[in-house]
Amino acid sequence: MGLGLRAATTGSVAKYGGDALYTVLILALVVLVAPRLTPLRAAASALAISCAVEFLQLSGVPAELAERSVIARLVLGSTFNAPDLFWYAVGAGAGWLVHATVRGRRGR
Repeated sequence: MGLGLRAATTGSVAKYGGDALYTVLILALVVLVAPRLTPLRAAASALAISCAVEFLQLSGVPAELAERSVIARLVLGSTFNAPDLFWYAVGAGAGWLVHATVRGRRGR
């Protein structure tokens, strides 16, 4: 969805919407790997992973890998951008809301 958003839109919507969706994807992967986690812990884990990847960009390793691989560029990014951290939190919050709602409905 993030790549589709970037293909269909431009500017800030494409950039920051993609960041939020990146964290939603990570949340989905966390739930897939650890389905018994509470929605809050799953969202917090996804946010922590997203932020860790962003801070890793300060090392220059992702930029070097991105030069060699399109997949590495898509997964790790290449340059640190502080506003991304906010949008990761937005994605984690949205993912938490959806996960908590779905989980609550299944529990009834």
